[in-house]
Amino acid sequence: MGGTWLADAVLYEIYPQSFADSDGDGIGDLRGVIERLDHIASLGVDCIWFNPCFASPFVDAGYDVSDYLRIAPRYGTNDDMVELVARAGERGIRVVLDLVAGHTSIEHPWFQAELAADGPDPEGDRYVWIEQLPAQAWEADRPGIPAWVPSPGPRPGWYLKNFYDEQPALNFGWTSTAPSEPWRVSVDAPGPRRNRQALIDIIDFWLSRGVAGFRVDMAFSLVKDLDLDAGRAASVELWREVRAWMDTAHPDAVLIPEGTEPRTGGPLAFSADFALVIHEAHASLFDNHYAGTLPFHGRHEPFFDAEGRGSTSTFLAAWAAAREADPSRPVVLATADHDFDRLRCGPRTPEQLGAALTFLFTWGSVPCLYYGDEIGMRYLPDMPDVEGAICNPLYNRAGCRTPMQWDDGPNAGFSTADPSRLYLPIDPDPDRPTVAAQEGDPTSTLTLVRALLALRRATPALQGHAPVRVVEPGYPFAWVRDETHLVVVNPRREGARLSAPEAAGASLVFGSGVAPDGDALQIDGFGYGVLTLAP
Repeated sequence: MGGTWLADAVLYEIYPQSFADSDGDGIGDLRGVIERLDHIASLGVDCIWFNPCFASPFVDAGYDVSDYLRIAPRYGTNDDMVELVARAGERGIRVVLDLVAGHTSIEHPWFQAELAADGPDPEGDRYVWIEQLPAQAWEADRPGIPAWVPSPGPRPGWYLKNFYDEQPALNFGWTSTAPSEPWRVSVDAPGPRRNRQALIDIIDFWLSRGVAGFRVDMAFSLVKDLDLDAGRAASVELWREVRAWMDTAHPDAVLIPEGTEPRTGGPLAFSADFALVIHEAHASLFDNHYAGTLPFHGRHEPFFDAEGRGSTSTFLAAWAAAREADPSRPVVLATADHDFDRLRCGPRTPEQLGAALTFLFTWGSVPCLYYGDEIGMRYLPDMPDVEGAICNPLYNRAGCRTPMQWDDGPNAGFSTADPSRLYLPIDPDPDRPTVAAQEGDPTSTLTLVRALLALRRATPALQGHAPVRVVEPGYPFAWVRDETHLVVVNPRREGARLSAPEAAGASLVFGSGVAPDGDALQIDGFGYGVLTLAP
């Protein structure tokens, strides 16, 4: 499998609507990103990951695609993307796009053609249609739950949606079929075969223009079945076909899934797993519930919090299981993302970020830095429901999607538009962090991020491929990388002490609030450090 560069990479996630607006319409665009590439490069990242930027009516912030082969006009043109890829490449930065593989927009020409028909497409339906609801129809009809939606056009019956009603599910077939339910076609039926080929065509189109790969939304829910495990296994098999083609056509390109690839006994199709911020392994470390609690979330005290009542046990158990199954498998671990909250959420202060960022950038993972986290942007509560941001009454995604804060000018330097036209409001706090204010400040979050990533780049033992050995799982949290470096973090307000043998004679190379105390280390509240082990 290609894409070996990913194992030691650092990703930078850009929500394109909110990063930089070059034309004053209040919405970020690709030209704005091109103009800010020097900032991105200064961080020390290796790859930009864009949230969906293809043509869309933006019912779900671009996760409802109407044309996979065209950049959304509000972001620019295909030529802009090609130029961005080239200019990023000059700085040693690759570009990964987001592929929404499981559904399209209702405005996609494929759906419009089937909607206008009076019956099945002779070449095979690209979507799942039914003329009468089945006895085992899904009862729930809310975002995130597959359900049948009445046809709004000439075609009779209902279509299957994946998330919002405006996102009809693409037909990749079913793991089991029955004559009494003709809408459940096999994965090798004409419609599913057309869609599998379309995935390859879309991927080839963009990889041929210099893109380095794709992060795939809902990658393991393409094949449907009432037996979820069977559907996931069949979806993995589909991606194995895509990966086999990629290994010949584009061997250096990566596929990154949303979540963890199911292990089904065959070769892995994806280049990494992704520890999602909304899942417990990540949430138990950082989620202080300020942004809400999803139905599947447990109530816990986060480990990276001032009160020091959390635990690393959930995370470490998940990490150990992943390492046991695949010791060299890259795992993406993000500061935050577009779907829940930010590292700085609620009462969490900039002072508390050092320990968290040190962990995220020196653990044995592939770090993903969410735009704005390099300056400690805040999650903002009570943001308006823009482009489907509120998909659950307790789950407002808009708070982590607010505009990037560049300077103290109008709209924090994000846009010259009237504030009423901005994609989302700017953080109203007059003391909001900005790139300009933190530039050159030795105590700033921005300086810390740059220093950590420079240290990571210069120190192979701190990169993704090197092994991790936990020394102390509590407060402080300490681990050894490649048997040469000790990392220690204390996220709580109260000081902590590390008395492990590895502390004896260790020399500090980076950090704050870490000092030798005999054969031990004393770590101040919110302290962090990277040390070389004694010979």
